[in-house]
This record gives sequence, structure tokens and C-alpha cells, in this order.
Amino acid sequence: MKRLHIVSALLIVLATLLAACGAPATSTGSNATQNGDTTSAASTSGAANAAATSAGSAGGAVKITLGAYSTPRDAYAKIIPMFKKYWKDQSGQDVTFEESYLGSGAQARAIVQGFDADVAALSLEADVATIAKAGLITHDWKAGPTQGMVQNSIVAFAVRKGNPKGIKDWADLAKPGVNVLIPNPKTSGGAQWNVMGMYGAALRGNVDGVAKGDPAAATDFMKKVLKNVSVMDKDGRSSVTTFEKGIGDVAITYESEVVIAQQSGGTVDLVIPKSTLLIESPIALVDTYVDKHGNRKAVEAFISYLLGPEAQKVFAATGNRSVDKSVAQTTASQYPAVQDLFMLKDLGGWAAVTPKFFGDTGIYTQAIAEVQQ
Repeated sequence: MKRLHIVSALLIVLATLLAACGAPATSTGSNATQNGDTTSAASTSGAANAAATSAGSAGGAVKITLGAYSTPRDAYAKIIPMFKKYWKDQSGQDVTFEESYLGSGAQARAIVQGFDADVAALSLEADVATIAKAGLITHDWKAGPTQGMVQNSIVAFAVRKGNPKGIKDWADLAKPGVNVLIPNPKTSGGAQWNVMGMYGAALRGNVDGVAKGDPAAATDFMKKVLKNVSVMDKDGRSSVTTFEKGIGDVAITYESEVVIAQQSGGTVDLVIPKSTLLIESPIALVDTYVDKHGNRKAVEAFISYLLGPEAQKVFAATGNRSVDKSVAQTTASQYPAVQDLFMLKDLGGWAAVTPKFFGDTGIYTQAIAEVQQ
């Protein structure tokens, strides 16, 4: 403990000297916090924050802390170096990144509990709303042409190469003997999208044997699929990794996760059900932590860059459906058309869906408790 205080004190002295002399601060680059570990990012000391702020004001390096959900990690691995060069060219300032990737719900809770992320890039609007309700986001994060969304995907299936089980649509997932993987909705935003995808398709009358507009029938179908679930990982990326290890016949996941798996040499096929849900993933500047770090200009530029065509092309190349209209048009041929693509707002929006389905007495909460008895 004594040694830690000495190191912190030295950091403060060094930051003061750098600011006084106008000498540039340097960094070895990005630090990524992965595999569910936010310890190093969440415990960033006050001395380190002071050093970053002082160096930034002196024209040296500035640090941005990114708290993201697991799925777009591959996209950010390519976009962040691009932004570093862009920001250096625009401002003359070096920028470094601290990165953390978790399930969306877990990441939102970490930010609320003190992980001082400057940027929250999550799976669910409801998770950003959780951070805002805690008083950490004070601006209108949904203002702008994309209403706060940074990339889109759809709920899809990963199946074995050649699709030996002949899985083509939602109804196939409820058949006896089909081993299904899905992440845990308690920690994973992607899992909540998946649940609402299967329920919504059934409610819309697009699942064989389920009556249209019948909530009880849609819930019963959801229970049948949940009975076939063998593994519920902490996030979408972990679920697909488990599937790639040979467990399960089908994984309900993001379309982008299947594309990334294929690009990485995985022996999986993509199946898109005829009725599926558009996944809209939000991004927001976290005002309290940005003000603490004094890096607002760089953070605002980073978010703007993510919404621009260069970054959107990277999102599209890594399996996401772009929120930029021009990029979406030029990359449309990469993504199969969906016969019935519906949106979360068709089911009431997250403000209504979260308590109705995932609250303590919610439809999903009761369904999973019943099938796990």
C-alpha cells in the first residue's frame, strides 16, 4: 500500500512537470480489458486521471476509456487505430485508449458502480438509460440523425457447417433433441434481443403452429425453445465461442457474430429466420466521467468519427448493418434480405419490454424459472 502511494505521488509530480514544461506525454497504446475483467479500467487512480488531464491540456496525449459490449470488439480493434491517426492529423494530439468488453448489462452496471468509462457502447438502449438514470449521462444522448445508435444487426442463428439438423426457422428450435445455445439475459443485452426475436416472430404469426396475436401461445413457444437450451454464457461472444468448441446444434445470436466467426475461419453457417428482429445498438458519452477526465473534445470527436462513413464501412465489413444511409446502400448486397424485419418498438419499446419480460415477475423470468425446475 505504501509503495502504491509513492507511485501515485510520483505520477502527480511528473504530470505537473510535463504541464509546466509543455513536454508531450507518451503512451504505449491501447489497453484492452477483456474476458469479463474490468478491474484495471475501473480502478484507474486519481493520479493517473490527473496526469492524463494535465497532459491533454498541454497538447500531449489524451486518454479515452471505452466501455463496450462484447460483440463489436473486432470492429473497434480496426476503428481505434484509424481514429488515432485521424485525431493526430486534426489536433496534433496523441490519443490512447483503455478498452473494456463485457455483456451489455454487466457493462452498464460496472459504469454505474464506478468504472469511469468516457464512452458507453452497449447493446441495449435500456442499458444506456440505466447509466442516465444514475445521473452519469446528463445530455440528450439520443439527439442526432441516428437517435444515438452506432450500428445495427439482426437476430440470427449459427448452425453447424452444412446445417446437418436442417434448421431453417424458429419452429425448428423447439423440436425435441435440438441443442440450443443462448447467452444469459441477466448479463447479456444480446440475449434479450434474442428472446424478443423469438417471442416477436411468434406473436406476429410467423412461427409454424403458433397463432398470430396470441401472447399466451407466443410465451408457450418461447418455453419450448428454452427447454432445449443447454448453455447460457455471459455474453454473445462467449456463446458463439462455446458453439465453435462443438457444443450445441444452433446458437441464437447476432448476425454479425456469425459473420465474424466465418471470417475467423470458423466452420459455421448463417441461418436467417423469415421473421426476425432488428438489433439497434446505442453509444453515448458519459458526461460525469468525461468532465472528470477533461477530455470532452476528443471523446465527442471519437463518437462523431464512429458515425462517419469510414468507421461505418468497418462496422459493415465486420458483419454489422450500417446506420449511415450511404454506407448501408453500398453494402446492402452483403446482407440477405429479411422477409419480415420488425423492430423493438413494435413490441412496445425497451421502457415497456424490460419490466414486462425481464423484471422479477416478467414473462421471460417466469418462463425460464419454470423450464429450469
